[in-house]
Amino acid sequence: MPKDTEKKAKKEESTKEEELVKEETKEETKEETKEEVIEDVEVQILKEVKQKPTFDKGAWKPKTGIGKKIKNGEITDIDEILDGGLKILESEIVDALLPDLTTDLLLIGQSKGKFGGGKRRVFKQTQKKTQEGNKPHFATSAVVGDNNGHVGLGYGKSKETVPAREKAIRKAKLNVIKIRRGCGSWQCDCREPHTIPFAVKGKCGSCIIELMPAPKGTGLCVEQGCATILKLAGIKDVWSKTKGQTRTKTNLIEACFDALRNLVKMKVASKYFETIGIIEGKVAEKVE
Repeated sequence: MPKDTEKKAKKEESTKEEELVKEETKEETKEETKEEVIEDVEVQILKEVKQKPTFDKGAWKPKTGIGKKIKNGEITDIDEILDGGLKILESEIVDALLPDLTTDLLLIGQSKGKFGGGKRRVFKQTQKKTQEGNKPHFATSAVVGDNNGHVGLGYGKSKETVPAREKAIRKAKLNVIKIRRGCGSWQCDCREPHTIPFAVKGKCGSCIIELMPAPKGTGLCVEQGCATILKLAGIKDVWSKTKGQTRTKTNLIEACFDALRNLVKMKVASKYFETIGIIEGKVAEKVE
């Protein structure tokens, strides 16, 4: 080949490489700007979630029989619904009966970073490849609780962040459960409902978590997402063991909620445990 053709071929290759590098840099800058926008949206959403909205009971128009009884004043306590095994079909029922309810979003997602070193995020983002382009979806998990034995967990997914948040909070209110609290640790004799009354297990997928009662002052020795669930449930001290693929946060959170659900499912001699102060309730006097 003559020298002129070789030079032209080298120039064409170099220009092609430069164009590819420019396209890659443009895509990286676009992704960075998208991530910055998502982070700003997450900060605003967390601020809105922490602000407690006022519930107007007068403007509420119930659709179910339980909701009508609550508005008429026949039902004033949520324990009447949960102890009776009735299903909550309206989120406004929980707003009316638990005015001190607090909400929080769990960190189930992760931002894009080199070698998987991105920050933990509230929203878990997934994309679908189509001929029109990438279609993103956002998923999040919400927790509601009154810090006094009632807690709920919900999962929501949508094409945008705000509908996913609202869906997760609504489902969490529909999934509110009542849990048992007490002082089940043999190292503690305070007779206050600061921990769980006995050890309990929960499972979701390959994730298995075991919650064990701990003495007063121990704290929540558990993963961060599970700690927020236990905190909103009113539990202050607990020990835990986990097995399986615990990096999948959604399964680990569901396993923790399943363990709390098993606290109520397990049959116990409540009168005996109340006398010795293990389970929360009216503690009887000791028989001398």
